[in-house]
Parts: sequence; C-alpha cells; structure tokens
Amino acid sequence: MASTGQLGQNSRSLAEVHSSVGTSQVSFWRRLFAFAGPAYLVSVGYMDPGNWATDLEGGARFGYRLLWVLVMSNAMAILLQTLSARLGIVSGRDLAQACREYYPRRMTLALWVLCEIAIAACDLAEVLGAAIALNLLFHIPLLAGVLLTAADTLLLLWFQSFGIRTIEAFILALISVIAACFCIEVFWAKPAVSELVTGILPRINRDSLYLAVTILGATVMPHNMYLHSALVQTRNIGHTEKAKRTACRYNLIDCVVAMNGALLVNAAILVLAAAVFFKHGIIVTEIQQAHVLLVPLLGTSLAGVFFAVALLCSGQSSTLTGTLAGQIVMEGFLNFRMRPWLRRLITRSLAITPAALTIYFAGEKSTFGLLLLSQAILSMQLPFAIIPLVHFTNDRARMGSFANSAWVRVLAWTTAAVVLGLNAWLAVQAIGEWLDAAGRWRTVVWLVAVPTAVALLLLLLWITVEPLISHRARRLRAPISLPETAGAAEAAPPVYHRILVPLDHTVLDRLAVSHAAAMAHLHGAKLYLLHVEEGVTSMVYGPESSTAEVEAGEQYIERIAKSLRNQGLAVETSISHSTFPRKEIVRYAREIRPDLVIMGAHGHGGLKDLIFGNTINPVRHNLDVPMLIVRPGKT
Repeated sequence: MASTGQLGQNSRSLAEVHSSVGTSQVSFWRRLFAFAGPAYLVSVGYMDPGNWATDLEGGARFGYRLLWVLVMSNAMAILLQTLSARLGIVSGRDLAQACREYYPRRMTLALWVLCEIAIAACDLAEVLGAAIALNLLFHIPLLAGVLLTAADTLLLLWFQSFGIRTIEAFILALISVIAACFCIEVFWAKPAVSELVTGILPRINRDSLYLAVTILGATVMPHNMYLHSALVQTRNIGHTEKAKRTACRYNLIDCVVAMNGALLVNAAILVLAAAVFFKHGIIVTEIQQAHVLLVPLLGTSLAGVFFAVALLCSGQSSTLTGTLAGQIVMEGFLNFRMRPWLRRLITRSLAITPAALTIYFAGEKSTFGLLLLSQAILSMQLPFAIIPLVHFTNDRARMGSFANSAWVRVLAWTTAAVVLGLNAWLAVQAIGEWLDAAGRWRTVVWLVAVPTAVALLLLLLWITVEPLISHRARRLRAPISLPETAGAAEAAPPVYHRILVPLDHTVLDRLAVSHAAAMAHLHGAKLYLLHVEEGVTSMVYGPESSTAEVEAGEQYIERIAKSLRNQGLAVETSISHSTFPRKEIVRYAREIRPDLVIMGAHGHGGLKDLIFGNTINPVRHNLDVPMLIVRPGKT
C-alpha cells in the first residue's frame, strides 16, 4: 500500500488517475474527445472570481484600453500551458516533481512555499467569489457566506469519487453556464465595435500598471502550470515517440480551444464593464455594485441574476481545480502526501481566515480590494513557475527530440521577460508607495519589504542562471529500492496456508517480507502481496490509473514476488486503487481468506495518525485473522 506521508522517489503525479483514460480510438474526433479535458480544467482558473474583479475594474476605469492585456495574457497562457502539457507527456513528471529532482532541497522548499502562497491567494478569490454570489442570490451576509464555503471541502471530496471524466464534464457544464450568461449580457449591452478594435492596441501608464499586472496574474496563473503537467498524464498514451508526439498534438488543440474560450469569457466581462459602467462614468468598487447597477442600465432584472449565477459557477469550478493543484504541488515538491480532506481543509482555512478578518474589521466593501490584491500576488509568483518550466522544456537531456525549438525558446523567454519586467515595475512602485505612506513606521516597512524583495530577486536570479552555467545534467533520484528478503527466522507457529502481506513502499516492507518468507518456508504457505495506490490519480480514476507511480508500484511488487519465487515460494500479487487503504486491505483479505496477515508499523500515533492516517487498527478490528505487526528493531 502506498503510505500516506513520504512517497516513493518515483511517485507519479495524480497516481490514482494516472493513465486511466484510453486514447486508442481510431477516429480523429473520438481521439480528440479522449484527449479533451485537462485544458478545460485548467481554463477554469482563467475565469475565476479574481478575473472578474480585475476585468470589471479594468473595463469600468479604463474602458476598452486594457483589452490588449487580456489578448497578450491569453497568448502567453496558451504557450505556457502547452509547454506544461509537453513536460508532463514526455518526461512523465509534473512541474513540481521536475523541480524537486533538479534543484537543491532548500531551493525546492522555497519554490514550494511561494507556490502555496499563490494557491492560497487563488483560493481566497474563490472564497470571496462564492460568498458574494450567495449574498447576491440568497442575501446571505458576506461573513456567513465566507464561513459557509468551508463546507465545500466535504462536497469536493465526495465529487472526486465519480472519476476524472465526470469532473471534467461537470466543469465544462459550469463553463458553459458562465459563457452563456455573459454572451446574453454583452448582447444586451451592445458594445461599440470600433472601440473594441482600438482596445487591442498596446498602451500602458503608471495609473493602469497595477490593473494590467493583476489581469496578467489572474489570467496566467502559476499553479495552473503545475496542474496541467499532471492532468495530461491521466491519459494512457504509450511510451513511444510517435505516441507522445500524437498526444502533444491533441493536447495543443485542447489547449488552444480551452484557453480561447476563457479569453472570450474574460473579454466579455471587461467589454460589459466598459460598455455599461465606463460609458456612464461609473467606477466599480465592489462586485456587488456591478450586480445592482446592471439591472437599471441594461433594463432587465435578469441581468443581475445571470451575473450572480455565473459568479457562483465560477467560484465552485475554480475550487475543484484548486484542490487538485494543491495536492500536486505538495506531493511533487515535498514527495509527501497528506490525507485529502485535511489538505483541502488547511488550504481553505488559509483563504477563509484573511477573508473573514478583512470583512469583519474593514467591512464588506473591502472584498473588492482583497480580490485585486490576491491576483497581484499570483502575478508576483509567476516568474518562479515560468522560468523552471522554460528551462526544463529546453533541456534535451530531459525532453529529447521534444525539446523546444529555437523560435519557441525565443517566445518563451520573451514571455518570461515581459512578466518579470511588469512585476518588477509594480514591485518598485508598490514599495515606494508603502514607504511614503508609512510615516513613523517607515523604518519597519523598509526593513521588512526591501530585504524580502532582495531575497526573492536573488532566488529568481539563481533559478534563472544556474541551469545556464551548469554543464552537467543532474541525475534523477534513485528509483524505489526493493527490500531484500531475509532468511527464514526460527519460529514454531501454527500451520498457515495463506499469508497476506500489504506493502507500503517503505523500509518496513523488508521486515514484513522477511517474516512472511520465514513463515511460508516453514509451512509451505502461499504468499499474497498487496499494494494499495492512494494518490490523487487513483482517487479519481481508480483501476484505470496508469501513472509513473502505478508503474513503479507494479515493478516493485513484481520484483519482490520474483525474488520470493526464486526461493521456491508460491506468490500471488495484487494492486488496488482506493482512497482508504484500510478498507481495500479488509476487502482483499475477505476475498482470499488468509490464515495470517503480516503488516509493518510506522510507530506514529495521535496527531500523526490524523495527518497520515491509521491503517493497522481498522484492519485489526475488521478482520478475524491472526496478525503479526512488525516494527524496526522489534519482532
């Protein structure tokens, strides 16, 4: 069984659903449908409530003048998401795993912390968006709505049990509702076509810089690059160069269609704000204000309802993908898996706390500024995801013939330079404004803001330059090591015929297999080796999963079985997929009816049981079978 906690070195991204969707269809359209999905899940992040705030503010304050920022951001998103998909397909690693394998431990931890901050900022926008939508539709107070969003933790975990294709279908339905609502509202608004065309021409100044950067951060979201590189691995594409090239081609189509769909939604929001609010000289300072003003300005009460429904769909769809991204980032950077409900609860708590405190102390009107701030934070984190992604996809040692061509490298580095330049401009401007407004706290602000900015700049410089000056390819971490089977131990047990040994890819397997081999030699018993995959992929795709972690698990268990068979023992192996390993062990035990179960014990309890889960006690209480529990240094 895959242990909850530290994972194997070759653990796969979204192990529960890895390679679980077949793509062997002959028809072009059927194959296109099989590959369609990952980019739609990613595109949800490009139309979340944070985007709404930036697009509404941009349209209401500057009319159509920032439309070019949306078009540029979308072109960047298509390029970066395509590179993310290619990295996942070709290398079998998501971006977080690739960073862990390449960079030193301290740099990996720093990148992980920054990514977690970005995910919390994104979740903050989703919390506020859902709370505002509930307020608009059902008049629930904002503070109560924010606290109510904690309940979607359980709803989301329940929804994941239906599989990845069901999730993809649900997300597509929500996107369709959002798009339909705004198409109708833009039709009612009747924007000026000539002004739309002029809005595509690039122009920016000091006043519009902050909004331009927030739009960029809301559109090109950093955690989506980690998410996309993992989601593409849910398709079973094969290992040949031809199969990977086909997968890259279909994922490019999927990405272009999905990202342009997101562009249309964002453009519709900005155009609606420009045509309705900018035209009447109204500055929108909160999303609720936009909902109220749309009704008299468009002349129909349905305008406000459509607006609120689309906002609710936006928040909930973004919550689904944000949860998956959080798991991928933690498992990828730290090689560490936490129980899904706890991971989700922690992420949501980090978002609810600042939202609730801001509303309580600063009032409900403060939510709009908080939404804009969350998107600026996302934009600031972008370079720390883009630069490693470009380096990895440029690397021929990792990507082979799929490494970026010269023109793609130019576009990728240009994108990174534009993002970095805009963020540096904003950072300098923001720190200057903080210092000017700090008064007697100026020294404290300087001591906090300036060293932090310098530290981030040095980190960014290091991850940019290090691969360029290093001529040696870093070795991938060693594969999962197999436990050596020990010789038979002296014992005088009763007669056993069937011995079950659940494995968890830790050093405890050595002890469990050693004891099992000893018992089998003494009694001529048959050994049953069970491994339960419980990663994100397995949770979503179940038995159809085929990720790198699943393959490593299969190889691991078969090598142990081969070693035991060479000793003359009868061995049967089984791999299962479940969110709850203890239930799967009990189910399998009742199926084979063993005389003895041998399990390794990690020795943790209390809080660690809450975080990592407890397997032995539930198994012991649900099986009427003798059990041998082994721990390091004990028998």
